[in-house]
Amino acid sequence: MGTFDNLKGKVSDLVDSNSDKIAGGMDKAGEFIDSKTGGKHTDKIETGKDKLRDALDGLDGKNDDFPETPPPTAR
Repeated sequence: MGTFDNLKGKVSDLVDSNSDKIAGGMDKAGEFIDSKTGGKHTDKIETGKDKLRDALDGLDGKNDDFPETPPPTAR
């Protein structure tokens, strides 16, 4: 289990130090998908981003929150 714990620690550090970049990528991907689906699945996309954000928050066990995403703009 030592190797797994070591790998998890490295991933946690990587996610923690790059959370703003990851959040930006999630936002861009969500906007791209939303534009390609004509806004039909905006609620599902937002739910998916929230769940991913929660998973990334819990990865390192710290209480610092992952950057929030602004609500989507009306099209």
